Amino acid sequence: MVTIVDTISTTPVRPRHPEKVNRPDAVSPPKPDWIRVRAPNTRGYADTRRIVKENSLVTVCEEAGCPNIGECWDKKHATFMIMGDTCTRACAFCNVKTGMPAALEAHEPDYVAEATFKLGLTHVVVTSVDRDDLADGGAEHFAQTIRAIRARCPTTTIEILTPDFLRKDGALDRVVAAKPDVFNHNLETVPSRYLTVRPGARYFHSIRLLQRVKEMDPTIFTKSGIMVGLGEERHEVLQVMDDLRSAEVDFLTIGQYLQPTRKHHAVMRYVTPDEFGGYERVAYTKGFLMVSASPLTRSSHHAGEDFAKLQAARVARGR
Repeated sequence: MVTIVDTISTTPVRPRHPEKVNRPDAVSPPKPDWIRVRAPNTRGYADTRRIVKENSLVTVCEEAGCPNIGECWDKKHATFMIMGDTCTRACAFCNVKTGMPAALEAHEPDYVAEATFKLGLTHVVVTSVDRDDLADGGAEHFAQTIRAIRARCPTTTIEILTPDFLRKDGALDRVVAAKPDVFNHNLETVPSRYLTVRPGARYFHSIRLLQRVKEMDPTIFTKSGIMVGLGEERHEVLQVMDDLRSAEVDFLTIGQYLQPTRKHHAVMRYVTPDEFGGYERVAYTKGFLMVSASPLTRSSHHAGEDFAKLQAARVARGR
C-alpha cells in the first residue's frame, strides 16, 4: 500500500486507490438538491448486507459507491460483482480499485446462486471487474454463474453487465451460449471522452460487441448506458443513441456522473432533471424499447421492474 503525505496537514493518508495517486486533485461543484439521497439504515438493508457477507460476495453497490444502495438493499435487491474486487484497468470515473487480481474463486458461481435464492430475487444482476489477466477475460466464469443461478433458481431472470472482453477471441460466444435474459455492456461516455475517462477501452469495439450479441441470439435483450456531466456535448449523446440503435440495442440508461474521490475525474456539470427528461423523450423516438434517464439512474437500478416493462414493450412492438 502506498502512503501519501497530505501537504496541508502532514497527516499520512492511505488511499483506497493507489493507482490513481498521480492524478491531480479534481474538485467538483457542490451537489444540487436533486441528487441527494438518504443514508442506508433500514432493516431490509441490514438483512441484505448480512446475506451478502455470509456468502462471501462482492457487490458493485458497495465497491462503486452507488447512491441508490439504501433504496435497493432495503428491497433486497443487490448487484453481485464476480471475479473479485480488483480491476485490471484504471478508468478515471470508477471507484473500484485497480491492481493485480487474485485467482478466481471456483465456488463463487454457487455462492451467487445461493444468495439469489436466499434474497428471493425474481431478477438478478451480475457484473464483474475487468479481468484482462485471464485468457477469456472471465467469460467462462460468467457462463458458470448463469448456469448455477438457473439450476438453483429456475424462475429467476438473469441480467449480466459485462466488461468488453477486448482481444479475447471466443469469449463473447461463451457468455451468449449461457443465455442470459439481458446482456448489458456500458459505453460509459461519448467517444471524444474515452482517452481521459475510459482509456483502456475502445468505443466501436463496445458497439460491435453489443451488435454481435443480437446477431448470435436475437432473443436476448441488449442494454447499454452512459454517464453525463463528464464534459460531453448534447449532440454527442444523441450520436451515441444512434450508434446503439444501429447495433439494435433495446434498453438505454443515462445517469449523472458523480465523482468518487478527488483523484477521479471531476464532475464538469450537473445535468438538470429537465435535460434528462429531454434525453429520454428523444431516445424513445429513436426506437429504444426502454429508456431510463435521470440523475440517479444506474445500470441495475429498478432492473427487475424494468425487465418486466422491457418484455411488455417487445410484445407490443412485435420485436
